Amino acid sequence: MQTRHTPESIVIADSPAAILEWAARHIEHVGIHQGPRLFAGPGRTATLPCWPRGALEVAAGHGRGAAGRTYDWDRINHARDQAFAILAETLAGHPVDAAKALHREVIDRWSAEPGRTAADAARAFRTAAARAEHALF
Repeated sequence: MQTRHTPESIVIADSPAAILEWAARHIEHVGIHQGPRLFAGPGRTATLPCWPRGALEVAAGHGRGAAGRTYDWDRINHARDQAFAILAETLAGHPVDAAKALHREVIDRWSAEPGRTAADAARAFRTAAARAEHALF
């Protein structure tokens, strides 16, 4: 079965590489927005933000779980945290302290650079996904 990488899908990725790929497709689908327009436009709502960190959260199931369906949230959240870590290291170009807050700060700083595009983010997600496939967690 092919995984559907859309905000509407109830399928939730549970590996760092799959979460990063899902995030790349999500941000390609809805675009990237910064500042006051973060939640503006089609495909973006208060629960489906479209900026790199938000796209990772959507990929890891934020706002997408289906009632009556069971998810292994411990596994998904662990994979999400690993995806944040490897994306932060990919963006920084070097290992980043293991603190979750620092991973998010690196990603947010990168995201906030003027002129950042959805294509830039998707490319970064896919580079990190390739690294995640070969990482030993």
